[in-house]
Amino acid sequence: MRELIPLPPGMLDALRAAYSRPPRAYHHFGHVESVLAHFDAVAAGPGWSRPREAWLAVLYHDAVYEAGRRDNEARSAALAAADIARWLPDAGLDVTHTVKLIELTARHGTLLPGDLGDGPDGDDRRHFLDCDMAILGADVATFDAYDRAIADEYRGAVPGWLYRLNRRRFLRGLLRRERIYLSAFFHERLDGAARANLRRVLGVEG
Repeated sequence: MRELIPLPPGMLDALRAAYSRPPRAYHHFGHVESVLAHFDAVAAGPGWSRPREAWLAVLYHDAVYEAGRRDNEARSAALAAADIARWLPDAGLDVTHTVKLIELTARHGTLLPGDLGDGPDGDDRRHFLDCDMAILGADVATFDAYDRAIADEYRGAVPGWLYRLNRRRFLRGLLRRERIYLSAFFHERLDGAARANLRRVLGVEG
């Protein structure tokens, strides 16, 4: 993993350990590494206004994750704030920006591009959320592995019928949206593939 900020000894180890509790089928550190690849694509393309804060948000955005809980994002944001204060107190970071990026992930599928503000910070919010949702526009095999892994994480956490009902409702909601991706950068590259994946798993004809 390319370190945008030199992380002190122990910080990354503690973060990796957080992503292993409880054992996860999808929201493990491998997911972070996949999102970081999209972070790098944004860096090489439209760019980040506050790259260090966005990079840390990627690292921490699913650090606390228990399937079925509604406070994972808030707890992940709180862990990010605490760890930055502990390990990087003199790095000159805008911790509030990182925290707010992480908290926004609780609103996946409910936001419109204009909800995230104008200017460079608004672009960062759109790109950050799209990095996390880029999996929807992955190739068929990668998308299907993701879909199975999410189901595995919820197995035992909620009744199977309820998971299937809520999952289909969420995916149908995404498919009905005018924009799945909030930024032009991701919309132009991944919208078609994402809609094809959603139609296929939902059994909806294009």
